[in-house]
This record gives sequence, C-alpha cells and structure tokens, in this order.
Amino acid sequence: PYNSAPYNAAPYNAGHWLLDRNIEAGRGENVAIRSRGISYTYNDVLRSTWRAQNALAILGVPLGERVVLLANDGPDMVAWLIGCLRSGVIPIPVSTMLTGADVGMIANDAQALVIIASPEFEPLIAPAAGRATSLRHAVLLDESSGVPTEPTGTETIGSETVGSETVGSETVGSETVATAGGLNWSAWSTYTSDSEAPLAATTADSAAIWLYSSGTTGLPKGVMHSHGSMQATYETYARKVLEVTPNDRFLSVAKLFFAYGLGNSLTFPFGAGATAILEPSRPAPLFYCNLISDEAPTLFFASPGFVAGVLDTDIPVAAFSSVRATITAGETLPADLQRRFSERFEHPVLDGIGSTEALHIFLSNTLDDQRPGSTGVAVPGYELRLTGEDNLDVVEPDAPGYLHVRGPSTATGYWNRREATDAAFGADGWVKTGDVYTCSADGHWTFLGRNNDMIKAGGIWVSPAEVEAVLVEHPDVLEAAVVGTRNDAGLEEVTAFLVPKAGRTIDSGAIDTHCRDRMAAFKRPRRLIVVDSFPKTATGKIQRFALRDRLAG
Repeated sequence: PYNSAPYNAAPYNAGHWLLDRNIEAGRGENVAIRSRGISYTYNDVLRSTWRAQNALAILGVPLGERVVLLANDGPDMVAWLIGCLRSGVIPIPVSTMLTGADVGMIANDAQALVIIASPEFEPLIAPAAGRATSLRHAVLLDESSGVPTEPTGTETIGSETVGSETVGSETVGSETVATAGGLNWSAWSTYTSDSEAPLAATTADSAAIWLYSSGTTGLPKGVMHSHGSMQATYETYARKVLEVTPNDRFLSVAKLFFAYGLGNSLTFPFGAGATAILEPSRPAPLFYCNLISDEAPTLFFASPGFVAGVLDTDIPVAAFSSVRATITAGETLPADLQRRFSERFEHPVLDGIGSTEALHIFLSNTLDDQRPGSTGVAVPGYELRLTGEDNLDVVEPDAPGYLHVRGPSTATGYWNRREATDAAFGADGWVKTGDVYTCSADGHWTFLGRNNDMIKAGGIWVSPAEVEAVLVEHPDVLEAAVVGTRNDAGLEEVTAFLVPKAGRTIDSGAIDTHCRDRMAAFKRPRRLIVVDSFPKTATGKIQRFALRDRLAG
C-alpha cells in the first residue's frame, strides 16, 4: 500500500502510460475514441493533449497545482485529463450535475487555479467563482466543432486593457472577458498550438488525480490518488477479471468524473489500446440501448438501477449482440435483476463493488463465475477482511462484519481532512469501506448494507439489500429501497419505498403476500410507499438518508 511502502523514485507518468505508450507500440492510428459518430485516433488524442498542456503553461499552472474539470465526456475531456497528468498538474473532474455553488465549494477546498468547462456550464462559472477565491482563469471548450479555435481581439479586465500575449513565436491574442470574484473567462478553447509538450518528472507515488466523494451528507472529501493508481486498477480488474484486449469497445453509463467511469472510459480502454465510446449527454435507458445497437460495444458498464431501466424497455435482444459482458456497480445488484438481464440478453452480468478510495472495483463476479445476489470474490491483487464492532476480525463463514480492503490502487488519503483520513485509512494499508458484508466458506461475498443503513427489527439485524432483492422479484416493481423507521411505540421497523414498472401499479396486498411467502416475518416491510423515483447520489446510489428524512418530515 502506498501509505506504508518505501518511496519509489523511478520515473513514471500516468499520462505517458495511458497515451504515449500506445503510440510507441505502433497503435497511433488505432481508434482511441468514438464520440457522436466521429472517430479519434491515439495520434489525434496526443495532439489535443499537447494543446491542453501548452494552454496550462500559458495560464501559469505549475507542477502540483489543481485544475477543476467541469466537462462532458468527449475527446476534449480526455485531452485535458491526460494533459494535466503529463504536465504533473492535478485534474479534479467534478460532477456535471452539481450547482455552481457546489462546484465553487470543491474548487475552493482544493484551492484550484483554473476551471475547464463545457459551454453549457458557463452559467455555473460566476457562482463557482464567488465561492472560490483561488480561481484565476476559466477555459470554455469548443465542443461543437471539435476543432480548437484561437481567440482574437483585445482582452479587458475591468477597465484595464491587457492587449495580446506572445508566447514563443506564437501570438495567442486575447479577448473581452467578464469578471466575477477575481475570475476572468471567455469563450476560450484549447487555444494553443499542438506542438509537442514536455512530460513532467513524476513518479508512481506523485500526486496525480483527485476525485471528490459524492457527499451524501456534508462537504465532499477530496480523495487523492497517485500516478500508479490508474495502471493498478487496469492490471488487477481489467486484465484479470474482464480479460480486456485491444479489440474491445467500452461503453459506460457512469461518466468520467466518477471513479467507476474513469476506469471504464479511460484507464481500461487506453490501458488495452482499445476504443472508448464516449457520450456527452446524460444517460437514459432507451437512448443507450440504441447507442449500443449503433456502436457495438463489447463491454457495457452500468448501475443496477440502469439495468432495471433497460429491462423496462422493449429493446430487441439483437441490440446487445456485440456485448460480451455487462458490469454493474454503485449499488448491489438484486439476484432477480441479474438473472433476468443475463437471460434476456444472453451474456454474463458481473456485479461488483468498488469505491472512490480504491479507484475502481476490488470485489466482483467473474466471467466464469456469476452468483446472483453475491458480489463475487476478491479481485486478484486485493485483500479483504471483515471486522466486528470490537475491531477484531470476523472469521466464521456467513457472519456479518464491516468490510475493509487493501490493494495497490488505494488513495493516499483525503485532502485537508486529517481526522477523516485517520478514521478511514489504517497505517497498515487497510481502508474501511463502510459496507456490511458476509463471506461464505468458499470465498463469495454478500452485501448486507451500509453500516448506517442496517435495521434492527424485533432485536434482530435486517439487511436492506436482502429485503430489496425480494421486492424487485415482484412483476410490478422496478426498484425498491428499504429503510428503518420508528413506529408509534418507538420501535424500529422495516419501511419499503417502491418505484413501479412502466404501466404497472403497486397493490400493497399483493406485495405483502409476495413477501410473506419469501422472507421471515421480522424482515417483512410494515409500510409501503410508492414513489416515481428515488433520490440518488451522483454515482447512482440511493440516498436512504433522504428517504428517512422524508418520513421524519
């Protein structure tokens, strides 16, 4: 683990591993990215990456400083991600679902100097600048044409005329900008030349990328990863579990600003010299089904909720004929959904669990072994253990405990959060996940819930995941979320929120009969609430605290 291993001084740069290595191996003209029907080769990506690096140099962003990326998935986002890595600058991709104030809080916490944004997010820049006094520049990407353009004219900051700027032999020019909270911006693109940019002198242990946790409560925490972390997720999960090859085509519902999406759409395809299919729009099941039919991915990455949504469409089986495996993460995948999806589309469905702190999946079903209702086995290269409330290891099979993970991709800690870092990251490399699990005698792991989601009904612990898995087996139920609530006597009982399938209605009597036939009485929901949708985090996890708050209100 990085926080206990000796310092590694050997030169290493994640940007070089992702991009230059493929070109050096003769894959420069291979298609690296497909986006909106356009193909971009690895050589194309390298030129765009150099352009981003040259822009960083002109903007005066030195080694180790931070840049916020508020951008849609596409070639520009990839170029800036890799460009930051090659320059030794720390990219911070943030959710495109955040408000301007939210983005500003993250930028301020990270003390970022620059924000890179897709044009549609320009209205968020001013409120973000109002929260982040560290911001000095913003760059708006020119995603419509895919071709960077140089600004022209005269730049005015307040009443001061700055004029044009010459860098080397290239005149960059300048433009009219607005000001807010000390931040200057305009319709900038990656406006510098695509001449070769230098590779920063980094090592595998150097700071590389920060990802802010989804923050279901309070301010999100900046999870700090090193340059070696990205390749570590590829060598363990992508190679040994997914068995990726240069012929694979990757399509992910999760976007690049998620740890899950970062692996699916950048680390894994570029690690294999394969193709990433990038879609800038927000995911919708029917749209993605059509995208799969058109772009023929071989690996499809989704969330359990999205799998349920796809099953609720009438998309023909042939649309998924190219897909050799579907991978799910974010929430546990109920056994019934796993079976139905796998049988309908005739390929394996691999449910797994990962975390922002581990950068990707560390526990998963495999291509040769899918056990519905189970999260599978430890990914090669990672160690797992369970502890009880006494912090002693749980050794008995099928006994519940708190899950800990140790492996080569775990983060170095949380930025400026020493107390939280000490609580989650042990000195011996073990990271507390906050999940409650059991492990069978043959090494298969089963999720019971988050440690603060477990319900004690009638003095007996109830797993929300177990009850939800039964509920979604009912033909009228699309999604289910179970929480613990207090009755009039102050005792905890099971309450279920249900989202019906399209065109279906929920009959409480039928649901109760369904549950009586399939679970012990103390686990059975005492209250059913039908809703149109669930509140979810940016990573697709159900916000059970919000459901509990709704009941309390």
